[in-house]
Amino acid sequence: MLFKLKAPVKDYIWGGTKLRDEYGKSGGDRLAESWELSCHHDGLSIIDKLNIPLVEYLAKHPEYLGGNCKKFDDFPVLIKLIDAKDNLSIQVHPDEKYAQKHEGDHGKTEMWYIIDCEPDSSIIYGFKNKITRSDFRQAIENNTLLDKVNTVPVRKGDVFMIKAGTLHAIGKGCLIAEIQQSSNVTYRVYDYGRGRKLHIENALDVTDCTPTPVPRQNHNSNLLAKCEYFSVYREDISDYSIPHKNTESFTHVLILDGNGEISGSEGLVTENKSFRKGDSFFIGAGSEWKIIGKCSIIYTVI
Repeated sequence: MLFKLKAPVKDYIWGGTKLRDEYGKSGGDRLAESWELSCHHDGLSIIDKLNIPLVEYLAKHPEYLGGNCKKFDDFPVLIKLIDAKDNLSIQVHPDEKYAQKHEGDHGKTEMWYIIDCEPDSSIIYGFKNKITRSDFRQAIENNTLLDKVNTVPVRKGDVFMIKAGTLHAIGKGCLIAEIQQSSNVTYRVYDYGRGRKLHIENALDVTDCTPTPVPRQNHNSNLLAKCEYFSVYREDISDYSIPHKNTESFTHVLILDGNGEISGSEGLVTENKSFRKGDSFFIGAGSEWKIIGKCSIIYTVI
């Protein structure tokens, strides 16, 4: 079972034009995010062939989720393309327990893959030094938070795991694929004077104020990241890929660059779909898939 997906888009104030101009997304002049795989009520992926939300189809056909999804109460992941023309707010996400209690949503651990970036691009990851909760509050209120955070230069191909509770921000000039828990809970603590609502008390509750080494790696292996919620792989294809099949999980394929044809086989039935940069596909558990073409992809399983 193979479906091409249509992604809902978000026009947040820090967005740019790359998702429209380079990735074929539509929805306005400024596009910040496209939600490539989403069963979250704030933005649902649509099955292109059927013109219905993916979540609606999966409710009727849960067998395509795979056995690994049974440990989760809801569809477990949300996958985005993010174009940061300007700096995102400095923010933090809660863990599962806090999010369920205070927001009725899931926590958010996420992974960033730097698809591309400007030469001077950076991210914010945690603090330079250990600070107290009181110090954290004072830095927010005195507008000195930028002096406390850890700014990390980035390069194309970098991978960062951002665990729930880690203060973070994507810097301007970054084009990112983000794989995360299916959640839309964000606690904003600094927004560069743009006047949007801050969530200081919640952030103080959930932020880890102890510095940790930045979990960065440049992709020199197939596996980009693995955690309890998802595993993410990258593959560069110059002619054709080997066949892939996962009987315990669905697979999501995101085309980072290039073009070609993807085929999915279930029993004696095979579907073939052409693709271009920016397309994404949902492949049901137990289906075999392969690609013919010249492209770079990220694929995610549970």
